[in-house]
Amino acid sequence: MVVQHNLTAMNSNRMLGITTGAQAKATEKLSSGYKINRAADDAAGLAISEKMRKQIRGLTQASANAQDGISAVQTAEGALTEVHDMLQRMNELAVKAANGTMSESDRAAIQSEVDQLVTEIDRVSNTTKFNETYLLKGSNGGTAGKLTYKLATAAMTAANSGITFDAKTGTASKAMATISNTTKVSTLATSATGAATITKIAGKSVQIGTITYYFVSNTTKDTTAAASATKLSVNAAVKAINESGNNTIRAFSSMDAMMAEIKHKYGEDIKTVTSYTEGSTVKLKFEAFADVNDAIDLSLHVGADSSDDNKIAMNIAQMSARGLGVNGLDLSGDNDKKATAAIDVIADALQKVSDQRATLGAIQNRLEHTIANLDNVVENTTAAESQIRDTDMATQMVTYSNNQILAQAGQAMLAQSNQSNQGVLSLLG
Repeated sequence: MVVQHNLTAMNSNRMLGITTGAQAKATEKLSSGYKINRAADDAAGLAISEKMRKQIRGLTQASANAQDGISAVQTAEGALTEVHDMLQRMNELAVKAANGTMSESDRAAIQSEVDQLVTEIDRVSNTTKFNETYLLKGSNGGTAGKLTYKLATAAMTAANSGITFDAKTGTASKAMATISNTTKVSTLATSATGAATITKIAGKSVQIGTITYYFVSNTTKDTTAAASATKLSVNAAVKAINESGNNTIRAFSSMDAMMAEIKHKYGEDIKTVTSYTEGSTVKLKFEAFADVNDAIDLSLHVGADSSDDNKIAMNIAQMSARGLGVNGLDLSGDNDKKATAAIDVIADALQKVSDQRATLGAIQNRLEHTIANLDNVVENTTAAESQIRDTDMATQMVTYSNNQILAQAGQAMLAQSNQSNQGVLSLLG
């Protein structure tokens, strides 16, 4: 027997310390609900769990982003519903004004209502917004100059007074000329001149100098055209100009296809010229409309990562009267010509609104599927993360109870070990 070292008590104390430590960890896991409370509990599990948490929280916010997108789409689509109704009323009024039984005063009264509807379309476009973002105004726009179209030896009709299109005010002008197949191209030297400044979405300005459109070749530039032709012919020799400065467009090089378009693109077409056949005649249709503003571009982020695949583009064209081409629409006069031409102008505007609403509806349907998928991924990722990090309460209660019994037994054995050296006193007595 020794008295300097009570090895039995030392062993009992060590085992009691181990049991007490295990019991403390079990208590921590039961009280927190997590089996990983520090990296030391499970280093690899902690790393995996945190990665999953990033994904879960990112996808949850992405689902909220998509829901915000649906709300914005519904806001824009609701406003366009009213624009649609107003355009339908304008079409009804145009058809009414085109009737030969209408007097000049009757058309003036009709024009008064049309003006009010045009003003309201502008108001809706300028005030419809979601979270301080205007949805129907388009991007930062600029001013386009005045374009004047002249056609020699052919009568023309227009939706507005004369054949002048003022893009600054958005006057929507259309003109139609019918030319026989034997008409020489040289007699149809048509030109349009004007200057325009258009502000792009990035805030930069583009000066389009003085642009002249020629439909016959009267320059020395390398283009084979129909200056010497005896019949009107159109084909793909028509060129589109997308640059600034002084430019010339020359057309008409073959008899193959009686269709040609000239488009000057800065966001939207500023001017379109189309030629087509009808029987033995060739018709040239001149269109000009004023949507010089880019569409508003919204990008919805619907994923947890920075990939472009997680972006959903939502583009909404300018839906003002100018953007729709009905600003300055004129049905007045002592005959039905303006009202008749206005029917086509309004039809184009209706089609544009219909196309935009269809696009918004498609985006909303897509976003609803996106939300359903995101919620499903969040649910399953959360379940996987729970398996790694959450405490199994039943298992931990068994562990806690076991350690509690061991701790009580250890305390009793330590007390007994401390009493074992008392036998030495009997030897000394």
